[in-house]
Amino acid sequence: MVALVKTNYRDEPFFDEVVAEHPDFPRLIALKIDVQRRGVSYTDRAQSATDPEIHQLRSPYIFGSRDGEIKALPESLLLRDGTTILTDPTPLDQEPYIVDYVDHRFVLIDCGEIVEAVDLWPKPAYYGKMTSSGLPMSHIVTARPQRLNVFQSSFCYFWAEDKGCKFCDIVTHTKQQREELGVPNRLRPDDVRETVAEAIKEPGRFTNLCLTAGSVIKGSRLFDREVEFYFELLQAIGENFRTKKFPSQLIASAFDEEQLARLYEHTGLTSYTSDLEVLGEEQFDWLCPGKAKWVGYKEWRERLIRAVDIFGRGNVGTGLVGGVELARPHGFKTEKEALASTLAEAEYLAERGVTTVYIVWVPRPGSALHDQKAPSLDYFIRLAQGLQDLRVKYDLRIDFDDYRRCGNHPDSDLARLQ
Repeated sequence: MVALVKTNYRDEPFFDEVVAEHPDFPRLIALKIDVQRRGVSYTDRAQSATDPEIHQLRSPYIFGSRDGEIKALPESLLLRDGTTILTDPTPLDQEPYIVDYVDHRFVLIDCGEIVEAVDLWPKPAYYGKMTSSGLPMSHIVTARPQRLNVFQSSFCYFWAEDKGCKFCDIVTHTKQQREELGVPNRLRPDDVRETVAEAIKEPGRFTNLCLTAGSVIKGSRLFDREVEFYFELLQAIGENFRTKKFPSQLIASAFDEEQLARLYEHTGLTSYTSDLEVLGEEQFDWLCPGKAKWVGYKEWRERLIRAVDIFGRGNVGTGLVGGVELARPHGFKTEKEALASTLAEAEYLAERGVTTVYIVWVPRPGSALHDQKAPSLDYFIRLAQGLQDLRVKYDLRIDFDDYRRCGNHPDSDLARLQ
């Protein structure tokens, strides 16, 4: 058994102490948050018990890991209630949870004690197969337990002017993947069509597709080139389905109404997300300088609201990097202040049919905020409950980002309980 001494977290209450303060909040979702917040490290015993024939190993992803390396480690974890945890391999000096293999099962360990039994993600049947052009299908479409991810490109044009989002490592990571794995700069529609066709042969495995990439500001109008890339991919994917529409989510830039109408009317797309990343104009301008320059906070927000007229209430969303609103030096000074401001802005959107979800902020080594620390578990629990309460209040669905289809949002995991 690995004995840990708390260092980075020694000034915080222990997990069970925090959970005791929230008796109505599900313990396993709180654990998911904390594992995402702190990361994981796999013991040699856990790595030896990992079977590449049945377990999904880490595949190309749009963002990098906390250890800054690309290794053949397990993709991630499942809790016993089916909750998906997306988490990164994390250096031991950052005090992660430990994944070990004890008594013929994988377990999470903290401070030398077993916290919970876990499973590794099952390997999709199409992983290891090749496209007609000779590329590994796992490099074209990556899998979560019940979702297919299409990362059209990992380059973001905001970085070209040194205005990338401060929490993001998308460009530094894409360079690493290109050099070490040979991942293409941009996906070819035919490769994506072939891979999706192969993936959906596995009965009952996948329930939707998600497309995302970095922002592309080029074109006759802002984002026209980005829209065209997605249009081509969605058209190609649609060849695999007999119906006009198929369960799908696009996470993209803040497109205007004409661009969105084209995507909705002429492809199978069913939901649209455009991430504000942080709620509040002052925080947005500091943390997302490229988005602030080219669109601006208020216009980005209004484009989300106008998208509801095209996709319908509950089919339009925005994502937050939860906790980054407390980053130094310009973030909120207290968690109480940050929570109140964020939920007030989220309610403004909810009233107008836009749902808000968050991911747990992970200070990544390739980002400008690499040397900082995410807020407390207590904060993330309160944020998750607050966002879910808003969806209940305004009767907003979260189907395209629920616990089965996405698994990256602790707040949307709560939706299955209400």
